[in-house]
Amino acid sequence: MNIILLVVIVINALISYKAINDTYFFRKYEFHIGSIKSGEQLRIISSGFLHVDFQHLFFNMFTLYFFAPYVIFNLSTMYFLYIYMGSLIAGNLLTFYFHKNDYSYRAVGASGAVTGVIFSAILLEPNLYMYGFIPGYVFGFAYMLFSIYGMKAKNDSIGHVAHFGGAIGGYAITLARYPQLITTEPLTVGALLVPIVVLFILQKLNKL
Repeated sequence: MNIILLVVIVINALISYKAINDTYFFRKYEFHIGSIKSGEQLRIISSGFLHVDFQHLFFNMFTLYFFAPYVIFNLSTMYFLYIYMGSLIAGNLLTFYFHKNDYSYRAVGASGAVTGVIFSAILLEPNLYMYGFIPGYVFGFAYMLFSIYGMKAKNDSIGHVAHFGGAIGGYAITLARYPQLITTEPLTVGALLVPIVVLFILQKLNKL
């Protein structure tokens, strides 16, 4: 395993372990609209390293473990970090935009960063398969559908909106590096744009 990817996973695990067992720590660094508007912008980044429970942590880190190597192989370790952090921030900024008037809104999770890596990996490797039989783009769409369901249900503290912001981040950063993908892989580029467009349509129609 790439050492930087391992470090990212270990950091998530250690910080999440602390947060799961320390409510004060969790509340201090989670994404919270009221606190961010009061000047605690660090939460936009710190919340991306917290998880609601070990299942949430495992799902995100396992997904990252599977998709990240494709990004590292096709781009570089540094570009993987750009995509990871850029998607994390993009995800939370979109969350802030969607919930800016809901001062009590709270969320945590690396979902934005992970989704950005997923979208980047699928753009770079359109024919990749998860578990050997699930096409990467199918997993990506399923991840987005889960996000839409979570956004509508609003019954947990997972940052579902961040999935879409992260997807936009990973999508944009990857295409900025390899704009030729627009002409060499137009179907993949177009297909991954669909759930992003659907999100904003649903938001405009007040369906979320």
